[in-house]
Amino acid sequence: MKRASLAQGALPGLLGYRLRLAQQAVFRDFAASVQGLSPGRVGLLILIDANPGITQSRLAEAVARDRSTMVGLIDLLERRGLVERRRGDDRRTNGLWLTRSGRRLLARALRRIAAHERRIASRLSAAERRRLLRLLGKISG
Repeated sequence: MKRASLAQGALPGLLGYRLRLAQQAVFRDFAASVQGLSPGRVGLLILIDANPGITQSRLAEAVARDRSTMVGLIDLLERRGLVERRRGDDRRTNGLWLTRSGRRLLARALRRIAAHERRIASRLSAAERRRLLRLLGKISG
């Protein structure tokens, strides 16, 4: 038995609603593509890889997380053997580096993410994809 569709009212014209639906679709595909890592954790690995020795507080600032939340996330990545903390030059801070295992996992994840990105953008032309990224950048600041 087919369900009758609901009237959408104002929802289709609301940016937040459309963004949320798009985010849900993207996250479902991401979860199926990159098992065992959330988009947020992949983002942390990418940032640590691109900024070897970054401090936890600078990383927390970059991803708009409070420092106490970041400590738990880094503890988890460290327990999984993906990240290591090394004492910083001033001995009051720890820098973060990917381990060999972290670099291998990130390389595999990035290959899967590339396929995921192709799938989710398959209905867009290259120009539309660039425009969407630019427009989303304007919204997110």
